[in-house]
Amino acid sequence: MTVPESTRLARRLVGQAQPGEQIEVCAGSAVRTEVRVHGGMVESLTVAESRGVGVRVVVDGREGFAHAGTFDADVVDELVEEARDNAAFAEPDDRVGLAEPDGVAAVDLDPWDDRIASTSVDDKLALAVELERATIGADRRVRNVRTSLYADTRAESAIVSSLGIDGWDRGSSCSLSTSALIDDPDGSTRTGGAVDAAGAPQDLDVENVARLAVERGVQLIGAGPPITGRPMVVLEPRFAATMLGIVAGMLSGERVVKGRTPFADRLGESVAAAALSVLDDPIDPESLSASSFDGEGIACRRVPLITGGVLDSFLHDSRSARGLDTVTTGSALRGVRGTPSPGHRSLSVAPGEGDLERFISSIDDGLLVASLQGLHSGVNAVSGDLSVGVEGVMIRNGQLAEPIREGTLAGAIPRVLLDIAAVGADLERLPGGSLVPTLVLEGLTLGGGSAA
Repeated sequence: MTVPESTRLARRLVGQAQPGEQIEVCAGSAVRTEVRVHGGMVESLTVAESRGVGVRVVVDGREGFAHAGTFDADVVDELVEEARDNAAFAEPDDRVGLAEPDGVAAVDLDPWDDRIASTSVDDKLALAVELERATIGADRRVRNVRTSLYADTRAESAIVSSLGIDGWDRGSSCSLSTSALIDDPDGSTRTGGAVDAAGAPQDLDVENVARLAVERGVQLIGAGPPITGRPMVVLEPRFAATMLGIVAGMLSGERVVKGRTPFADRLGESVAAAALSVLDDPIDPESLSASSFDGEGIACRRVPLITGGVLDSFLHDSRSARGLDTVTTGSALRGVRGTPSPGHRSLSVAPGEGDLERFISSIDDGLLVASLQGLHSGVNAVSGDLSVGVEGVMIRNGQLAEPIREGTLAGAIPRVLLDIAAVGADLERLPGGSLVPTLVLEGLTLGGGSAA
C-alpha cells in the first residue's frame, strides 16, 4: 500500500524533534457530503473537503500545541516551532507526556466502503427525496416533514510520534434521517424522528426510516401532562444507549483524576444491578465506530467497564493513566484541532433475557419512553443527578395506554444503575455503532409540567 500523504507529512514533522524533546503529529483529511431536502427540493447541499495537522511538543514537563487546517508546506513547516514556543509558556505538569508503545498489537480493521465515493451526488439527493416522500405517504396524519437528510463522511488520519508511535486509520459511513410533522386533533403538532446508518448508501433502508419516524410521532397523538409517580421506565435500545453513554462519560479517567464523577473511588465495587455488563468495544468489526488506533496511536482494545454490576475499569489515555498510576486503555479521542482526552467509542452490552414486548406485558404501572430532552443541561456529571424532559406512552396492566408529554424524569444515575430491573436480549446495532438492548429501570420519578 502506498504510504498516505498524512503519514508522510507526520513523519517529516516528527523528524524535527530536538534532543530532550518529544513530538507527536496528528494529520488527517475528510470529505463530507450533506443533502437536506424539503418539499421535494434541495434545501441545502454541502460537499466539503478538509485537511488538518496538529502538533504537540513536550519538553521538561511542559506541553505546547499548534494546529493548521491545511497540508500546505509553507504553513505546516512552522507548526513545530509554534508548538515549541507555546510549550515554553506552559506550566510544568507531571502528567504531561506522549503515549509510549505498550506492546498491544493493533487489530486489522478497515471500516471503509468505496461505494460512498462512487455514488453520485444526484443519487444521494434522490435518497433524501425518496425518504421525504415515503415519510409523508406513511400515514394520512403526516402534515409535512421538517427535514429529510442524507449525510456521509470519509476520513483518514495518521498519528506519528518521536517515541515510536506510527499509526494510520480510516473510516467511512453514511446516514439517512427524517423528522415527521403530524397533526394532533387538539391543534398541536407531534414530531417523530428516525435515522439509519450504514457503510454505503445502497444499504440504507428508506422505508424503515420513514415508518419508524411516523410511528414514533403517531403514538404521541393526544398526549397530555403525566400524573406524578414512580413508574417502571422502559428504555428502547436507542434510549438505553443514550443513558449508558452518559454513564460511560462519567467513567473517563480524566474525570476520576479531577474527582468530578460519582464513581471515582469505586473500582471493584457493585455499582449496578448484577444483570448489567457493559464494555467499550472499539474493535467490533460490525460497528461503524470501529477503529484500529486511538487518538494517541495506541492500539484500540476491548475495555470492560461494568461486569456483573461491578465497576471493572475506567477509560484512560496516557495522561489520565499517569494521574492514577496505571496504564492507558487505548481510549484516547481527539481531532487535529485539539489534544487527546479519554472517552468511549462503541458501547456493547451483554444480552440478558426478554425483549421490549415481553417487558411491556409484564408491567402494571410503567412508562415507555418516546423522547428525552435536555440531556446536556439536565445531567450533573459530578453528582450524577438527572432531570430531563420526557415524552412517552404509559403502560397500564401490561398494555400501552395514554401518551404523555411535558413530563420530567428525575433521579440519580448511581441509584438508577442499581435499580435496573431488567436487561433485554434484544440487542440492536445503533447508528452510532453501539450494541444495546432494552433496559427497564426502577426508582425514577415522573413529574408533570415542563422539564427543568
